[in-house]
Amino acid sequence: MDLQERQVVLDQLASSEARLLELVDGLTAEQWSFKESPARWSIADNIEHVVVLEGYIRSTIAKTLVEAAEPEKKMQAGAKEAFVFGVANGRSNTLVCPEPVYPTGRWPDRAELVLELQKTRAETVAFATETEASLRDHFFPHTALGDLDCYQWLVVLGQHAMRHAFQIEQVKADTRFPVCSERSAMLYS
Repeated sequence: MDLQERQVVLDQLASSEARLLELVDGLTAEQWSFKESPARWSIADNIEHVVVLEGYIRSTIAKTLVEAAEPEKKMQAGAKEAFVFGVANGRSNTLVCPEPVYPTGRWPDRAELVLELQKTRAETVAFATETEASLRDHFFPHTALGDLDCYQWLVVLGQHAMRHAFQIEQVKADTRFPVCSERSAMLYS
């Protein structure tokens, strides 16, 4: 990963984390767990999914980097760059969440889950900052896009978190989203 690519990844990771933290700051328990419908995800579900997927992808990148490089796949993956950088754009196309990264209430405590988000993101930032691996020569498949290189996967992590920030905004915009009274807001801040 060259310096410009590294900076792009670090900027996306920082901005998406900041946005998620801003969106969950001061939420009440009722707001944290509100669902637009039984089939939709709560804010807590979204945050949990971001955490679990990020750990899973980072682990998969590490495993992929010890395997043989596949530079012959570069051209095919390069053609997907615009899609990778557009993962966060729009909420009209939904993706099916793989079972291992589906939210299941792994962190029932709100503060613990937010800390886990920060810890997971710090580990990803540390990896992106320090790696000297040839990320553009190692690939693994995305469920909708096919093979992506490991650099593209780091971009996907920032894009994915921002996509879920948009989903959280959608939850908060629901007319039935619980209104937080000034008194309860002070208790949960």
